[in-house]
Amino acid sequence: MHTSSTITRHARRMPAIGAVVALAAGMLVTVAPAAHAAAGATLPFTSVEAESASTTGTKIGPDHTQGTLASEASGRQAVRLTSGQRVEFTVPRAANAVNVSYNVPDGQSGSLNVYVNGTKIAKTLSVTSKYSYVDTGWIAGAKTHHFFDDARLLLGQNLQAGDKVAFESTGTQVTVDVADFEQVAGAASQPAGSVSVVSKGADPSGNGDSTQAFRDAVSAAQGGTVWIPPGDYRITSSLSGVQNVTLQGAGNWYSVVHTSRFIDQSGSSGGVHIKDFAVIGEVTERVDSSPDNFVNGSLGPGSSVSGMWIQHMKVGLWLMGNNDNLVVENNRILDTTADGLNLNGNAHGVRVSNNFLRNQGDDSLAMWSLNSPDTNSSFVNNTISQPNLANGIAVYGGSDITVSNNLVSDTNALGSGIAISNQKFLDPFSPLAGTITVSGNTLVRAGALNPNWNHPMGALRVDSYDSAINATVNITDTTITDSPYSAFEFVSGGGQGYPVRNVNVTGATVKNTGTVVVQAEAQGAATLRNVTATQVGAAGIYNCPYPANSGSFTLTDGGGNSGWNTTWGDCSTWPQPGQGNPDPDPNRNLAKGRPATATGSQDVYTPGKAVDGDANSYWESTNNAFPQSWTVDLGSAQTVRRLVLKLPPSSAWGARTQTIAVLGSTDGSGYSTVSGAQGYRFDPASGNTATVSLPSGTSLRYLRLTVTANTGWPAGQFSEVEAYSAP
Repeated sequence: MHTSSTITRHARRMPAIGAVVALAAGMLVTVAPAAHAAAGATLPFTSVEAESASTTGTKIGPDHTQGTLASEASGRQAVRLTSGQRVEFTVPRAANAVNVSYNVPDGQSGSLNVYVNGTKIAKTLSVTSKYSYVDTGWIAGAKTHHFFDDARLLLGQNLQAGDKVAFESTGTQVTVDVADFEQVAGAASQPAGSVSVVSKGADPSGNGDSTQAFRDAVSAAQGGTVWIPPGDYRITSSLSGVQNVTLQGAGNWYSVVHTSRFIDQSGSSGGVHIKDFAVIGEVTERVDSSPDNFVNGSLGPGSSVSGMWIQHMKVGLWLMGNNDNLVVENNRILDTTADGLNLNGNAHGVRVSNNFLRNQGDDSLAMWSLNSPDTNSSFVNNTISQPNLANGIAVYGGSDITVSNNLVSDTNALGSGIAISNQKFLDPFSPLAGTITVSGNTLVRAGALNPNWNHPMGALRVDSYDSAINATVNITDTTITDSPYSAFEFVSGGGQGYPVRNVNVTGATVKNTGTVVVQAEAQGAATLRNVTATQVGAAGIYNCPYPANSGSFTLTDGGGNSGWNTTWGDCSTWPQPGQGNPDPDPNRNLAKGRPATATGSQDVYTPGKAVDGDANSYWESTNNAFPQSWTVDLGSAQTVRRLVLKLPPSSAWGARTQTIAVLGSTDGSGYSTVSGAQGYRFDPASGNTATVSLPSGTSLRYLRLTVTANTGWPAGQFSEVEAYSAP
C-alpha cells in the first residue's frame, strides 16, 4: 500500500476440506468439496491462458524477475505476436464477448484482427500502450511496471464451447496474456419512475459534456433512480452531494461513463446504490495528490456498489469517512495505477465480496486503519490476479477483520498474496486488535523477492512492521500452490524486531513452494497443525531472526503436520528456489547471528555481542554475581562438536581463566550437561581464544555456557562464541 488521493505512503486442515486449484486446458478454476466454499468469485466469464492456446507466435516465460514482461503475466507466461502471427483460443463456454489482457511496446498502438472459426470478422480489437509502463520512483524498490492492459469486444454473434477465436497482429508487436470469454445478456430496460440522464441533456454519443446532465439527474431523482441508458457519456468533473439515490445502467457492456473522477465527496447521508454500468478513465500515470478515483471519500451508510466495470483509474474505490455497512460486490476493477479498493479507516461492517480485480499498481484490496480503526469488515470470495507492485489483499491494522475464500494469483514485487500487517505508513494508526480471521483462501504463484529487503516475501505474510502483533490471528484451510519462494512468512518488516504473537495456522495444503514452507524472521510464536506440504524446494523451515539477535520465533507443532520437518541450516544465506537444503558446511559457525540471551548483562555489553562476528565487541555478565549463563538458539537441533570461545584480542586484556560448563537443550526448557565445569585459559599472546571439544553425538538447539569464576574480572565474558559441527 503506497497511496491515497491526498497523501503518499511508501514503502494450514487437510486438503479434504480446503479449496483446490486446478489448471486444466489453461483455465484457472477452483474446485471445492461440498464441505467448504470454493475460493474466489463466481464470475460471468471464463479465462483461458494464451500459452495454452494454439499459436504461431512465441511463448514467453515463465519468469518471476521484477521488471520483466512475463513476471507480470497471468501464470507468468504469455504469447508474443509479430505482424501476421496469431493465437487461437478454444472457446470454453457459450460466449458473445471477449476481454483480452495484452501488452504492446511502450509508445505504440495498433489493432488485432479477430477471426471466429477461421473467418475474419469486421471488428478489430484496438490495443495501446497508453495506460501501461507506469513509473513510481518515489516508492522504494519500484521499477517501471504495469505492463499489461485490457481491451474488450462484443463479437456480434453467439459462440458455443469448442468454437475457435483467433487474434492476429496487424503490424504492432502484441503480447497476449489471457482471454476472458463471456455471454453478455441483452441491455436492461429503464426502471419505471427513474430519471434518465438523457432527459437532462446527457449525450450518449460521448461527444458532448454530460457532467451537468448527470448532476441534474441526481438532484431530480432523490429517493429514486438515475437511469443511464446504453451509450457513451463523457463527464469532465466529479460528482458530489450524491446521497439517497440509485445510479443504474443497462449493463456494464452497454452503459459507459468516461471520466477519471466519478464521485468525490467527503461525506454523505448514505443510501447510495451504484450498479450495472462501466466507468472507464483516462489515468495514464499515478499522481497520489490527485483524486483520480471512481469513488473518492464517502458514499455514506447503507450504500452499495455492484455490477460495475471500473477501468483505467488511479484507484477504484478510496473510501474515507462514514461508509458503514457498505456492500461492494460483483464488480470488475481492472488496470488501476494504484489500489483496487482501500478502506482508509473508519470502515465498520463493510463487506467486499465476489469481485474480480486484475492488474493493480498497488494492493488490489486493502484495509488501512488510519485515523480510526476499520472494524468488523470483510473481504470474501474475491478473485485477484496480477497486482504488480504490492499485495493481493492487505490488512494494515484494524479490529475483528475477516479475509476468507479469496483466490489470489501472480503477485509481483513488494507484495504477498495476503498480508496481515502493522505497517502504519502514517499516524494516527490503529494496530491489529481482536481476532483476525484468514480462512479458506487459495494463493497461486504468490509472493515475490522484495528488492528493498533483498529477500523473499511469502505467499501469506504476518508482519509486525511498526509494532508488535498482539491480536489473535487465525489462519485456517489455506491452499498455497507454486509459490516462487515461501508459503507462510512471519516477519517484522520495518527492521525493528517487533514480535509476532498469537498466530494459529490450522489446516493448509502447500504444494511446490520454491524455498520453504515457513519463513520465520521475527521473535514470537505460532502454532501450526494439519499443515501438509509436498514438493518443497529447499527445506521445511527457515528460522533466522531479522534483524540478527532480535529474538527467536517458536514454532509449536500442533499435530497432523507432514512434509516440512527439515530446517534450513545456514542463516548467512538465503535458500534459492529449488535449491534443496545443502549439506551443512563443517566450517560454518552455527552460532553467528543467532538469538542470544543471558542471565544478566553489564551496561551495553549485551548477549548478542558474542555472536555478531566482531571479536572486539563482547558480552559481559552482571558483575559480582556468579554463576552467570549465556545461551544461544541455533534455530534447530544441530550436531555440535567444537566450540571456539574468544575475548577481544587486544593486549589490554590481561590473561585470565574462566570456569565454564557447557549445557544443551532441544526445547529451551530442560538442559543437560554436555561438558562439565573446567577452567579455560584466555591469553592475548595466543589470540585470547579457548577451544572446547564436545563428545561425539552431541546434538542440541540451545547452547548454554555457565560461568562460575573468572580470574581476570568478576563476571562472565565472551567476545565471540563459535559453534562448529566438525571436531
